[in-house]
Amino acid sequence: MAEAGRVLILDDDAHVADTVSAMVAACGLEPRAAGDAETFFRLLAEWRPSHILLDLMMPDMDGVEVLRRLGEQNCQARIIISSGLNERVIDAAGRAAAEHRLKVAGRLPKPFRLGSLRELLLRASDPPAGAQAGEAAPVLALPTAGEISLAVAERAFELHYQPLVACRDGSLRGVEALLRWRRADGHLEPPGRFVPLAEREGLMGAISWQVFELGVNWLRRDAPTADCGLSMNLSARNLDRLDMADGLASLCEAAQVDPGRITLEMTETAAMDDPSTALELMTRLRVKGFRLALDDFGTGYSSMIQLARLPFSEIKLDKSFVMTALDSQESRTIVRSIVELGHALGLQAVAEGVENRATLELLATAGCDLAQGFYIGRPMPGDAVADWYRQYRPRAAGP
Repeated sequence: MAEAGRVLILDDDAHVADTVSAMVAACGLEPRAAGDAETFFRLLAEWRPSHILLDLMMPDMDGVEVLRRLGEQNCQARIIISSGLNERVIDAAGRAAAEHRLKVAGRLPKPFRLGSLRELLLRASDPPAGAQAGEAAPVLALPTAGEISLAVAERAFELHYQPLVACRDGSLRGVEALLRWRRADGHLEPPGRFVPLAEREGLMGAISWQVFELGVNWLRRDAPTADCGLSMNLSARNLDRLDMADGLASLCEAAQVDPGRITLEMTETAAMDDPSTALELMTRLRVKGFRLALDDFGTGYSSMIQLARLPFSEIKLDKSFVMTALDSQESRTIVRSIVELGHALGLQAVAEGVENRATLELLATAGCDLAQGFYIGRPMPGDAVADWYRQYRPRAAGP
């Protein structure tokens, strides 16, 4: 377990290491410095720092290789990447660290000021859901196909809802329904732990219909406003059923819910197995009034192709761009370009991964329409949304 307030510095320039150590001490934290990779990894194991300040340009083992080894060791320290290299190189190193599931606190191009370092060192981080600060989340065995099949039969799935607000004035426009599986012991399984297996075993179609039923009924009974929208994910396994459009329309009719309040989200890969059938189904969904969103836009090779051939009504910016937009000029440029592209095609632009006011303000300035993220509201059970809305105060980000 890492010890709070300890900063391990890796820099082969002794003068720079001393200067940074003094800056760390001025922030009220305890510094230690290493001038080579061997010393660094020894101190990492012995001293267990809470933060690492890493220079990319090292003679024996460059910073990118250090990041890879930190990932292999499942390092939990928050990492600050620093270098005098081009900002794009630093940003790329940050993305590489994220690929290794490291906790990147930020990037500091050299030379940097004490205030910039202090902000990154003192930036708060959240413990995993259900865990106390400093406590490791429990490691659970992945579920089996039999367990998932039983969960389908017992209707053990539920939805949590994350608010979607207008970037300009903060008004609530809708929620995204996020799938959860309630195990017999009360533990909630996130979709990443069971959806891939459910898709391989042919169970995702049945799960999706339960999601649709839960979501539409929530709109009918518990939505906090009469025009609150609902976004739900559309699995690739739903796209080979041409009767899905009729079934979903009938579900809305029975619940007296306007299909225009429902947005179905899909990734670009979902439509690639059978493009012709997907095109027909999605066109039928639009004809019946449903909205369609291209999720994680900008991360795949064929996003532009899918955007041109399928009848989407909105695009969702991948959160990897949104969450790095404050620190990366490239990410900011990509965000603005996607928003402009969407508007030029008559589509709404939606951003996910908004974790602070500065990001929301940046999105508003870029003209982004809707946003979601922890800064606005965390996913919550359906019966908690009305209470959240009563206490919610719109956080306008416009000028």
